[in-house]
Amino acid sequence: MRVVIQKVSRASVTVEGEIVSSIGHGLLILLGIEDADTDEDITWLCRKIVQLRIFLDSDGVMNRSVLDEDGDIIVVSQFTLHAQVKKGNRPSYIKASKPDFAIPMYERFCKQLSVDLGKPVGRGKFGGYMAVELVNDGPVTIWIDTKNKE
Repeated sequence: MRVVIQKVSRASVTVEGEIVSSIGHGLLILLGIEDADTDEDITWLCRKIVQLRIFLDSDGVMNRSVLDEDGDIIVVSQFTLHAQVKKGNRPSYIKASKPDFAIPMYERFCKQLSVDLGKPVGRGKFGGYMAVELVNDGPVTIWIDTKNKE
C-alpha cells in the first residue's frame, strides 16, 4: 500500500462537473493498492497518517497531527502510484490491484481512517475520472509505502 500525503489548506475532488468531496485545513491522501496489501497494512497506515506530526505548533515547528488540528481528510484512489517505469516510456501498472481486490481494500482503508480520525473522510470516485484540486500547505508532501517502512 502506498500513499502520498499532502498537507492542504483546502482540497476538493470533482467528478463529471460535480464536487464530490471538499475540505479546508487537513490532508489529501492519494492511495495506491497492490495485491500484497493486507488489513495489517491498513491498520498500521491509518494510525500513522492520523498521528503524523506535520502541522505547525505555536513555535512554528511541525509538531501537531491532523487529530490535534481537528483537520479533515480526503482519500483518492490512485493506481498510478504503483507505476513501473524501468522499461520503455509507457508506465506499467501491473503491480496495481484490479478493482475486485482494490475496491474492498479502499473501502476498508477509508472506514478505518474514519474511525482513527473520529469523523468521516471525504472520498473520490473509485475508478472514475477525477479533477483533484488542492492548495498544498507548506508545502508538505510525504510518501509512505507499507512494504518499506522507513
